[in-house]
Amino acid sequence: MIPEHLLKDRYWRGTLYLFVHHPKLQRYFKKYVDLQAERIKVVALKKEAAPWSQSEKFALNLALHCFNQRHKVNLSDMDYLDDFNKKIALEAIRLRFA
Repeated sequence: MIPEHLLKDRYWRGTLYLFVHHPKLQRYFKKYVDLQAERIKVVALKKEAAPWSQSEKFALNLALHCFNQRHKVNLSDMDYLDDFNKKIALEAIRLRFA
């Protein structure tokens, strides 16, 4: 269960949306996202993601960027996404920056 205050937090909203709705990120949510400590194990998660496809890495990078702008994302990499994943990405951006 995701705490209500995190669902209202502008930095968590887009990130959580991606982790809940993106099929690949869903699999790694419990392992790398610590909701109680309110942190993401970024280094370990990026290491795990090394062999992922370009579109999967984009989703991860976008999730991390929504969480903390220190993590850069290239929006041009959205070209790798299919329509379903593009919709998820755009909603995450809306949730973070709206």
